[in-house]
Amino acid sequence: SSGINAEYGGRCKYRWVDASFPFTHPSWELEILYQDEWLEVLGCGIMQQDILRNSAVPNKIGWAFGLGLERLAMAMYNIPDIRLFWSEDERFLKQFKVDNIHRPIKFETYSNFTSRTRDIAFWLPPKFGENDFYDFVRNKIPADTVEDIKLIDNFDSGEKTSHCYRLTYRAWDRHLSVEEANEIHDGLATEVAKIGGQVR
Repeated sequence: SSGINAEYGGRCKYRWVDASFPFTHPSWELEILYQDEWLEVLGCGIMQQDILRNSAVPNKIGWAFGLGLERLAMAMYNIPDIRLFWSEDERFLKQFKVDNIHRPIKFETYSNFTSRTRDIAFWLPPKFGENDFYDFVRNKIPADTVEDIKLIDNFDSGEKTSHCYRLTYRAWDRHLSVEEANEIHDGLATEVAKIGGQVR
């Protein structure tokens, strides 16, 4: 328990409670206070002597324990629902793909409302690169409606360069209609033209 408390910077409230497991007696559970509720993260106990006797070590004492790694991760990364660990949603998985395992991670919630995907291809203005487009979109599109931007095609004619980007639009508070997504995307095309991009 002291190790777990240290891992959480000494800010973790915890308690030991009596428990019952098939192969240990006495038994205990370690619970931590998470989102104002007690969450079990570890079960343990003294192994029943019959198990040791049947294993040809009758004079030994066994200690058994099991950690709930998902529950520890919930508290460590502020993940609200244990079912997310079985999700294949890339929005969840990519938050834990890091180059440095020591970099602090805090889970960022995401919308479950309908997404709309649109592509935009244009000849780049002079001295305009991929990172410039990412910043440009986030400055021009209504806040919290662009969930993802990916460069999916890069064409160089020898005289000029064309990029094609795939944008995923998703609102936090409602389902985004086709009409709304089209209006936002058309507005983006207009803004691209204003800075010298030639939309294809």
